[in-house]
Amino acid sequence: MTDDADTSPTGLRALLPDLAPWRASADFRKLWMSGLISNFGSFLTFVAVPVQMKELTGSAAAVGAIGAVELVPLIVFGLYGGALADALDKRKLIVWTEAGQGLLSALLLLNALLPHPAVWPLYVLAALASAVGSLQRPALDSLWPRIVAHEQQPAAAALNSLRWTVGGVAGPAVAGVVVAYAGLGWAYAADLLTFVVSVAFVVRIAPSPAAHEAAKPSLGAIVEGARYAWSRKELLGTYVVDIAAMLLAMPLAVLPFLADELHAEWSLGLMYATVPAGALLVSVTSGWTSRVHRHGLMVVVSAAGWGLAVAAAGVCGNVWLVLLFLTVGGGFDMVSGIFRTAMWNQTIPDELRGRLAGIELLSYSVGPQLGQVRAGGFAAWLGVRASVWSGGLACAGAVGLLALCLPRLMTYDARTNEHAVRLRERRTAAAPAQA
Repeated sequence: MTDDADTSPTGLRALLPDLAPWRASADFRKLWMSGLISNFGSFLTFVAVPVQMKELTGSAAAVGAIGAVELVPLIVFGLYGGALADALDKRKLIVWTEAGQGLLSALLLLNALLPHPAVWPLYVLAALASAVGSLQRPALDSLWPRIVAHEQQPAAAALNSLRWTVGGVAGPAVAGVVVAYAGLGWAYAADLLTFVVSVAFVVRIAPSPAAHEAAKPSLGAIVEGARYAWSRKELLGTYVVDIAAMLLAMPLAVLPFLADELHAEWSLGLMYATVPAGALLVSVTSGWTSRVHRHGLMVVVSAAGWGLAVAAAGVCGNVWLVLLFLTVGGGFDMVSGIFRTAMWNQTIPDELRGRLAGIELLSYSVGPQLGQVRAGGFAAWLGVRASVWSGGLACAGAVGLLALCLPRLMTYDARTNEHAVRLRERRTAAAPAQA
């Protein structure tokens, strides 16, 4: 799976993240900083909303229903956002949607400050946040291949995962303290502030107009992207494996109830931080990922590892072991994410990148949203811990079956795949003209 060239770094340097994209691209640095800041704030809200719903309703099903109301906007606006990303200037689309998310955080803050906060705004604003975020994500994902060299895509994916995980660890950890001691309003206010700072970074990146070959946003353009995705069985494999992993094993909706059942209410913030913490450990030791070329195999193995780790967390009755296994699961999930992203960014043509990013958004977002509904429903039916361990085992089994049905994914090699070779040659030929 790795390249044994003598030029590969050794020892500690082999584990440290590859900073080549950071050094080579000023726009990468600005976009990375923007994401780091806004992700931190978003994770504050990610914890605050279910906690507020639990306080207002006391129902695991009501908390899980947040994922249900986010699902339809995610699907509709994710697909349309992909078409928009191919047809419009990506930077403008990112700026306006980032500002829109800040406005929604302000409305959450207003509701939290009411003498008697209402439940329905949480659902409405969650649905709107899903819509705006889904419009933005394809533009963001399709911009990275434009500002980072082809051969640096695995390193860029690892650095982006580091950006996400820093916010994912710090945000929930801080949110647990803020919500417990200062109140929900402070969490929402901090999220609003991060969006203001994030927009200031994004407006400074270079314009990124549509490719000449890009289609206008329409149902036909979306269908064209779907047909391309269907023709690429290795890409299709990354989508279905990730959906299975997140749908069956995502435990986040029941964490507030799991903490109560373990008589460790103090651990809730840590529980939310475990998955990002595991991902962070992988990110800061991600130098090895640039030397792995069997990306599809790594996606499958890591997704199965995620399921088994979640199952172990559900079985354990000791809170520290639960935190440990959730952290291990987060590490496996990040390995899968790095190699999925590398496959996407190294093989999809620029004129289709936005629409395929919209499909990718569904693959890594629909699963978690439905997973919240599944986890909440199973917790109400079978109990909280049974919901967690049964989902983890189902995930591992489903990924194993999918591996048997997806030989193109299992044999994918970035050095020899025809689409990766073609795109590499295309970008190499375009480089002198751009210079």
